[in-house]
Amino acid sequence: MKVWLVALIAGVLAGAAPRAQVPTFKSGIDLVSFSVTVLDRRGSFVTDLTEPDFEVYEDGKKQVLKYFVSGSQAGDAALPPLHLGVLLDISGSMEDEMTLSRSAAIKFLNTLGEAEDMTVVDFDTEVRVARYSHADFPSLVERIRSRKADGFTALYDALAVYLDGASSQDGRKILVLYTDGGDNTSNITFGDTLTLLRGFDVTVYSIGFLQHAGSASVELRSRLQQMAELTGGQSFFPNSLKSLDGVYEKIRDEVRAQYAMGYVSSNARQDGSWRKVEIKIVRSGVKDIKIRTRKGYFAPYRQAGR
Repeated sequence: MKVWLVALIAGVLAGAAPRAQVPTFKSGIDLVSFSVTVLDRRGSFVTDLTEPDFEVYEDGKKQVLKYFVSGSQAGDAALPPLHLGVLLDISGSMEDEMTLSRSAAIKFLNTLGEAEDMTVVDFDTEVRVARYSHADFPSLVERIRSRKADGFTALYDALAVYLDGASSQDGRKILVLYTDGGDNTSNITFGDTLTLLRGFDVTVYSIGFLQHAGSASVELRSRLQQMAELTGGQSFFPNSLKSLDGVYEKIRDEVRAQYAMGYVSSNARQDGSWRKVEIKIVRSGVKDIKIRTRKGYFAPYRQAGR
């Protein structure tokens, strides 16, 4: 991870210190992990692929997979643990959508019962974060239902706080973001946020409530789409709680259909550089396949002499 990227998160956390308790950021990694969604030309999930059907290239050089698991192997002990996260915008601009977004967040967190834990980050001018087990679900529900809309929108700072905490988790990480999209008080920029997302193995699904965004809705929609697509996720723009049921089904089915794979890079340099990763399907006869995943990662960084 680039030094400036670590410093960027550290600066956000320092500014949020009185309001967010999170683990210390870890910049070193060995195993490079990817969650991969494969779709056919009709948009249906392809779930019958095996490890020999995939090839992974880093900066053009073929890599050797150290693990490979299909999401269709539900209940398999080899399946990496699943961690759910929710970013809940409770700023003043969300006042008209609070009932919908609170109910939506609770319903989603109850959708994937196989998750090992659930992290909730609610934000307005400030950022607050807590992690729950399934046994603590009633406390999680109480926390979300007690939130009221107020203050400005520190969306990008909240995302940085979540990513810092997620860096200590092994396995698959799914984040669902509920917001009207309009950040107006974060310490970091939208460009910084995209860079952060490129550096973490987290799949983001953004849910935008843009009914009252007016002329700004086009730009806000574009930003939420960029944030999701950069990680291999998707964005949705519902207008009712009922329409969210279909969204949750799509997210749930996609998570369960994903392939999890990882490798140790053949490039041992710890220089913090961006490594472009390309994942290919090489099974004979397979055509018109679409792959959704992240496009690469930042290498670990270690200063000379350390």
